[in-house]
Amino acid sequence: MKNSTVYDCSIIELNRHHSDRKGNLTVVENKSTVPFDVRRVYYLYDVPGGVSRGGHAHRQLFQMIVAVSGSFSVTLDDGTVKRTFLLNRPYKGLLVVPGIWRTLDDFSSGAVCMVLASEGYDETDYIRDYADFLNLKQTLND
Repeated sequence: MKNSTVYDCSIIELNRHHSDRKGNLTVVENKSTVPFDVRRVYYLYDVPGGVSRGGHAHRQLFQMIVAVSGSFSVTLDDGTVKRTFLLNRPYKGLLVVPGIWRTLDDFSSGAVCMVLASEGYDETDYIRDYADFLNLKQTLND
């Protein structure tokens, strides 16, 4: 895990193609619109009101989080600074780098959260305990 900060994470505008008669199209391409090769895609939906998702960090995994429909908030935490992003446009993705704790909240009715990930699922990449996360971050700062 590298010593990332929340300022290494950013909103990336994805390619949009407009048609007055046919709607809109957004394109995502490996190492072009997304700065990594996408190896896994998953999405969250029907999240009940008041429920939080996430609540973990990754050691190596990069992610792009997109509100495909509706809206939700993503709070990023590097152990020192927190930043909250409102995602509510399907053509904007939040790049989350390794070593950042993330929590997703405030899902609107009908919200769909799509996550593009740089690796397949690997349980050993997760940091699920916040105290462990803070200890790892402190170790990297020493």
